[in-house]
Amino acid sequence: MHTLRREWPLDLYKLVVGVFVFLSPWIFAFAYGLARTDAWVSGLILMAASTAALVAFHDWEEWLALAVGLWLIAAPWILRMPHLAAKIHIGAGLVCVYLAVLELWMLHYNAPEDGRRRY
Repeated sequence: MHTLRREWPLDLYKLVVGVFVFLSPWIFAFAYGLARTDAWVSGLILMAASTAALVAFHDWEEWLALAVGLWLIAAPWILRMPHLAAKIHIGAGLVCVYLAVLELWMLHYNAPEDGRRRY
């Protein structure tokens, strides 16, 4: 029987952020093509990493979520996005970075006293 890790809600929250980012071009009617494409690709990557972490956890999924979050924060300046798309990307990126860093901290620095890692 597969037992859930205590950090699984954070993966679920990242999955919700990924769905929001993926759907944001339709919800907010992005007119700028690069903003739409970036939201779709970033949302898909975040959803895939979060789903993979829920099914079979490995550290690289959290590092990938952290990288996607940092990209979401930097993308508005790199791709010169309009104001609305920039606010959505930055907000979602901040939430994603926070969740990924929190989970990485819980895994590496909040370990059980016997030193074994929980997966």
